[in-house]
Amino acid sequence: MPEPVTASVRERRYRILVAGYALSSYGSYLNVVALNLYVYAVTDRALAVGAFMAVRLAAGIVAGLLAAPILARWSARPVMFWVNVVQAAVLAVLVAAPDTLRTPVLFVVSAVGGITGTVFLVALRSSVIPEMVAEDRRTWANSLMVSGRSLAMVAGFASAGVVVSLLGYTAAFLLDMATFLVCAVAVAQLPVTRRQKTDAEEDTAETASAAGAGKKRRRLPAAVVVLAGAPVLGLMVLLRGVDALGSSSHNAALPVYSTELDTDSPATFVSVFWCVWAFGNIVAQQVIQRLPRRSEQALGALGFGLGTIVMSGAFILTFAGLPWTATVLIALVAGAADGLTEVSYTQHLQALPERLRTPAFGLSATVESFGFGAGMIAVGAALDVFSPLSVVAVAHGVAIVIAVLFVALVLRRRSTPPAGAEAEGRGTGAEARAEV
Repeated sequence: MPEPVTASVRERRYRILVAGYALSSYGSYLNVVALNLYVYAVTDRALAVGAFMAVRLAAGIVAGLLAAPILARWSARPVMFWVNVVQAAVLAVLVAAPDTLRTPVLFVVSAVGGITGTVFLVALRSSVIPEMVAEDRRTWANSLMVSGRSLAMVAGFASAGVVVSLLGYTAAFLLDMATFLVCAVAVAQLPVTRRQKTDAEEDTAETASAAGAGKKRRRLPAAVVVLAGAPVLGLMVLLRGVDALGSSSHNAALPVYSTELDTDSPATFVSVFWCVWAFGNIVAQQVIQRLPRRSEQALGALGFGLGTIVMSGAFILTFAGLPWTATVLIALVAGAADGLTEVSYTQHLQALPERLRTPAFGLSATVESFGFGAGMIAVGAALDVFSPLSVVAVAHGVAIVIAVLFVALVLRRRSTPPAGAEAEGRGTGAEARAEV
């Protein structure tokens, strides 16, 4: 007799999924290092490494737009299962490819990784978590997901050099392939989720209402329609994209700044910073998971805006030349604030109506990938002329300005709630419905 899919069973299966996702994330972070080194080893050209990263980011941008149509046609479980299988398959092809085909296969691996990784994350956030976990447990679910990914990032980056130097590139690729297969097994134990309805299958009155219009049918994509009439949500997605641009600035500037601090051991500062950042992120998740229900209201739009201000400020101070003790504390704050913004943002979008949720997450993924990709190009050029502090201050300064405007808009709308907002109840879900 099959086990009844009760709330406790769903949560247990969700924990298994997060473990599989964390393991595949570990393989992905390990491969970020291994693949970049391997591209340079195969091509002997730094330009090829940049092109490899650009292909992955471009694929992620496209995947954000494709995620909603894909999840409208197929349910989340088979989509998440097959994207893991496909990622494992292309790595197997890379390992088996002859030397003459290694370069083109590498770029196929890059494109497939960008597409499948984005689609998997959109499906997880927009479909699996809302359907498997009760609304009052989404804070816990989102926080657990972020914790697993943060641990995976530290482990992946920390072990990449050891795995490649001791075992070689082939072992690193095979290890990553195995993690994707384990994640696919974890996905397979999920209950079947519902396929999301398309505009042709469901009346679009809800979309029109969210957009402030009374037409029955909309030809525009659902995410575009809702953002057009939702100033808070639209500015939130924009801020997420600008935040991604800021992230590109400190990611590119850290190696430069670390080399300036210690030319003999440039990796020391970068390694310490990311380890402390991840520790702060994990600590924040532990606090978030234990918040009383009433306090979870702070994790919506307002928490996202305030967290972005603190996070961006901390990243700017990282490059200010402060003593080590102060910089470690700043890295801890940056990680904690980053964890807060991740959970707040995800939870706010999850409170959208079902048919708008996946398009919104897909659009967000596209905006984030574009912001990070454009930022890497602009920041790389700027670091040749300006100091790391100047570049990071400008990039994250823009994020702070938009975040301040965003917080002001949220507070203004809270002080003048729309008619009927109080009747919808209190909490994160009600907050999102009232503030979009």
